[in-house]
Amino acid sequence: MGISLYIDKVRLAVLKRLGKTKKSGRTYAAWAAKGHLKEPLVTFLIQSHDKSLQVCHVLPKLRTFPRSEIVVIDDGSSLEHTARLARELTGANEFLVRANDLYENITYDKCLRFCNGRYVALLQDDDDFADGMKWAETAVRLFQAHPDMAILGGFDGRKVHFVRKENGERTYQSESMVLDGEGRPKAGQPDFRFVMTVNRAPMWLDRKLFLQHLHHIDYRFAPFQSDDYELCLRAWTKNLKVGWYDAHFTSLAAGGMRLWNNAFTKEMTARNAPLLYDLYQQRETDIMRLIEEA
Repeated sequence: MGISLYIDKVRLAVLKRLGKTKKSGRTYAAWAAKGHLKEPLVTFLIQSHDKSLQVCHVLPKLRTFPRSEIVVIDDGSSLEHTARLARELTGANEFLVRANDLYENITYDKCLRFCNGRYVALLQDDDDFADGMKWAETAVRLFQAHPDMAILGGFDGRKVHFVRKENGERTYQSESMVLDGEGRPKAGQPDFRFVMTVNRAPMWLDRKLFLQHLHHIDYRFAPFQSDDYELCLRAWTKNLKVGWYDAHFTSLAAGGMRLWNNAFTKEMTARNAPLLYDLYQQRETDIMRLIEEA
């Protein structure tokens, strides 16, 4: 036992003997008054790296949504950002999860078992939105209208084409099913439709369907890249649906993955594209048929 640990052990023993370890105000009534929700309707799950200012900007907006909880993943941020998040997340339904540069595949997946919301919004640390919380209200309404929809994206809905190049490289290309070249919904585009894949963020999950049928974000794609496409494609093969709507999100800054990891992203794309190809190239036609029939 180190000297510091021994000294602290003696200190605590003395405090206990003198009856000075009790803290005033700690009662069941005081605990209950904090208002912890055992079964929130929605969890807002935010992945963050060195962007505590941006997260703190959206926290007051998220808090206005009833029956919700907020979980922030602090993934390897410098201590000033960790400290800021710890100071801000003070509510009984607000949690800070610390990880060490594990990236979103692993951290989102682990925290989906920590969350209690029926519907979980996977968010990024540059996300912002106006017009109150209509984007969340709309998402919940769409899930309730489509009980077999496991995933709902609010940014883009994309069709994936699997390609084998002349040199034998196995990869994929994607094109938007809903947005034009300016990044706006195509003319005549409905407010909601089923799509092959969606990407973050926001990317909503029906947590009950996720845990029952999808179980995990595929760790083979860790630490990141293409795992969101894989999850959507897998949902269709499980007779679950993937939907898209326009959440009207804007960005507070460059996205974290692009800001910090340009070269790493290229490396992970080269690594994960053949894996996605091998898993789903033979299912592409079947999945498109399911979408047309949905």
